[in-house]
Amino acid sequence: MKLSKLLATRQRLVREAHLATIAQAYFTLQRLAARVTRAKLRGRVRLQPADPRAERYWPTLTALEGHQSLIEEHFSDEELMELADAAVLVVEADYEAVEFALEEMADHFVAPLRSALEQAGVALDLEDQAAPRLPSERKK
Repeated sequence: MKLSKLLATRQRLVREAHLATIAQAYFTLQRLAARVTRAKLRGRVRLQPADPRAERYWPTLTALEGHQSLIEEHFSDEELMELADAAVLVVEADYEAVEFALEEMADHFVAPLRSALEQAGVALDLEDQAAPRLPSERKK
């Protein structure tokens, strides 16, 4: 591979990498929002990213209304990490905390990313695969 070719394709590669990051965030948030809807979770929550300076080594999702146990039942530590990472793209900056109503998760997080992907000409072809079933919804 030649240096001139790499330099010539750099801008395209950077753009595609950015779109791939948005696509992953969209897919993750859509899956989580669909689960929230199916489980009928409601109420305001506070999402805080990991912050080792504050001795918070994992992101937290804290119920401001309702029961914290429902949050803990429906979100694994890995999913909270994915949620916190994806939220940065919607908030468009590092954040200390973001508050939102669970029932508005799709409007607050998914819709802006969907719009960005559509404006970039990305075909959203994985709609049916984005929301795996809850254990209680799976066929036995």
